[in-house]
Amino acid sequence: MDDALAAKAATNEVRPGRLREFWFYFRENRGAVIGLWIFAIFAFLALFGTWLAPHDATAQFRSNTLQPPFWQEGGDWTFPLGTDPLGRDMLSRLIEGARYSFFVGIVVVSIAASGGILVGLIAGFAPKWLDTIIMRIMDIILAFPSLLLALVLVAILGPSLTNAMIAIAIVLQPHYVRLTRASVMSEKPKDYVISARVAGAGRLRQMFITVLPNCLAPIIVQAALSFSTAILDAAALGFLGMGAQPPTPEWGTMLAEAREFILRAWWVVTFPGLAILVTVLAINLMGDGLRDALDPKLKRS
Repeated sequence: MDDALAAKAATNEVRPGRLREFWFYFRENRGAVIGLWIFAIFAFLALFGTWLAPHDATAQFRSNTLQPPFWQEGGDWTFPLGTDPLGRDMLSRLIEGARYSFFVGIVVVSIAASGGILVGLIAGFAPKWLDTIIMRIMDIILAFPSLLLALVLVAILGPSLTNAMIAIAIVLQPHYVRLTRASVMSEKPKDYVISARVAGAGRLRQMFITVLPNCLAPIIVQAALSFSTAILDAAALGFLGMGAQPPTPEWGTMLAEAREFILRAWWVVTFPGLAILVTVLAINLMGDGLRDALDPKLKRS
């Protein structure tokens, strides 16, 4: 009984220590901290943007079409960032668009990571012939340009935001398969895995209880980077007319709707482009910080 209480107390001490160590290495990367704050703002807008937006994102003010931002002549604070060709408030559409981009990132990473981790674990523990078949299929998928393959899949499934998310998840899945398999293959020869096998642990227990927790660090970094890739690919598909359809205030779709007005209304293209740029850059910076904090080889003593 005393030994159990001591072990529990030691575990409780280790967890805060690990969190402190993680934060120590993460905060040393100032770009990652800035990216984390920007991502927090992005997540806040995605969760509460409906109540923060000054206007309905699809409401049309026909008497205020292509009104410039408030600091330009002809602009006012009713529409701080101006309006689009249909008189819709740009600020409201940008805020509402954060929700769609955040939703795309969450869904795509969840589908790609869960499927990729499962297939990667199977490949790592499977017989050589099955492992070879799985990895050659992944190589074939990776041989195609990711955006082109996503475009083909959306063309087959039909243009919509849901189908775009499915296509992007399929395209990103091989990265998780290869990463998980590589981590499994490096962990399998270690003593703790051999001890679990000798102790009678079944194949499923070895896969999900023994090995998988020790493979999560690179997968978490990959998930952060895939989040930004998903947002960028969804915007690209939306720009090509194969993602979210008008009047959905998705950033890529906003760019597609406004491209013919780029010369006489710069704000209708600039602000959605900046939203994509800042969000993707912030998530990539945060991913670099996660890599520095989670990879033991990159930690400085």
